Amino acid sequence: MKRQGQALSLKTLTKSNVWDIQENDVFRLWAQAERDADLKDNELHYLDILKSAFTIEEVKVDRPEVIKKYEARGCKVGEIRIEEGTTKKWAIKKKSIIRTTDLTWENIHHISAQKLVEVLDRNFGGGWDSLPQSIQDIIQSGFDVSTTTLPTDRLKKAGGLYDKKLNDGYEVLEIPKGGWTEAIFVKAKPKVELHSAIDMDEDFPPKRIADSEDDADNEDMMGSVEEREIDEEDDTFDDDKLTEESYRTTFETDAEDLDIQVEDVSDDDEF
Repeated sequence: MKRQGQALSLKTLTKSNVWDIQENDVFRLWAQAERDADLKDNELHYLDILKSAFTIEEVKVDRPEVIKKYEARGCKVGEIRIEEGTTKKWAIKKKSIIRTTDLTWENIHHISAQKLVEVLDRNFGGGWDSLPQSIQDIIQSGFDVSTTTLPTDRLKKAGGLYDKKLNDGYEVLEIPKGGWTEAIFVKAKPKVELHSAIDMDEDFPPKRIADSEDDADNEDMMGSVEEREIDEEDDTFDDDKLTEESYRTTFETDAEDLDIQVEDVSDDDEF
């Protein structure tokens, strides 16, 4: 399990955190992994993750004029090794987020509110509601979004919503609509680090060993408390849960109490 603060490596890269690194980092992480014996076996897996955020091309003609063409396109060119004696030259460029269709569940948490406004401004025309629901869902997974449409001369009224949102740290995109203006306010949601309570490197489920009789007694006592809590909950009557099973149709009592005569049957009797 990846611990908080653990340095990134090819093994810890995901399709989300890969957006945090740059082209030079790819070559650095690959060089660090060259010492691993399983690098060649996992090459396709690592490439799949890297290609979610980078375009990677193998440079098959290693000549200065070819390298310059790649560099002119914004690529970083470097050499990587798959196994002993086998090397390749890659041209790597991080994918640009230019259109709303470039936004994904993985990269939305790795752009700023200002960057998002630039992307929306480049693609907009009809306003927030003109975006496909799938794109809206992606954006709202990483940003708080609110909109308002007001007459243009009233939009920036002192003390109004516009002022309040700017003071709260929102970025705003204004979309003119005749004499009206739609304002879209966006602010990045705080990043939440999710940590599993279970380390998958350890035995699961964890083995509970009572160190003493007191520990065992404590467990029994806790179990009794839990059972009492369950019993108390079960005593709550709920009309909605009333079913046929709620009615008892049998009686548990002794035959003598009902004054029923019971006839003895010996082992020798035949049926």
